[in-house]
Amino acid sequence: MTDKLLNFIEPYLSYIDSGKLYRKPFSWLYVLCAILNAILPFYVLYKVIDSGIFKYANEIGGAAKYIFAFLLIWLALCVACWFGFQIWWNRKDKVLQTSEEGSEFPATPVISHFLQTFGEWLGTYIAVIGFGISLFGSIFLGSDVYSLNRAMDLPFNPGLMGIGGVILFPLLGFTIIVLSRYFAELCRCLASIANNTKKK
Repeated sequence: MTDKLLNFIEPYLSYIDSGKLYRKPFSWLYVLCAILNAILPFYVLYKVIDSGIFKYANEIGGAAKYIFAFLLIWLALCVACWFGFQIWWNRKDKVLQTSEEGSEFPATPVISHFLQTFGEWLGTYIAVIGFGISLFGSIFLGSDVYSLNRAMDLPFNPGLMGIGGVILFPLLGFTIIVLSRYFAELCRCLASIANNTKKK
């Protein structure tokens, strides 16, 4: 009886040690991130219409260029979010295979995989949206692109936008992807070395 009471927690601890406790919830998190990416363009569309920027543009006689620039930038947002959806959706199954049963370090590969996937998503998002808002904003709106950026609630520094952003944002996105991949591989490498050392 005493043994049963003392070992009651054993199945739960075994489940934690197997790594399933880490892998499965992260898979659900990836699905949530994919869904959020699919919803984001429609949320931004609602925010822009609700902001009244087109009414303001109409009053100053520039409604057509604001609408045209917004539609092109919004299409760039749709492309970025579609890429983002596919990144998270594709990785949701792969995160379940990040560690093996009996691995001494089951959590490290999962966190490493999340870091890599997050970097791939963020780098892609910044490259595509930054390129789109810099290119189309510069062509159609000039310095007025800052107002549209605020209305769309996009996290881009107005000082970085302009024709230079056409080059800067893709380079920044590429750098984020490379660095996140590097640090993710470094984490996996350390976990692999530790596991192999234990086996010896």
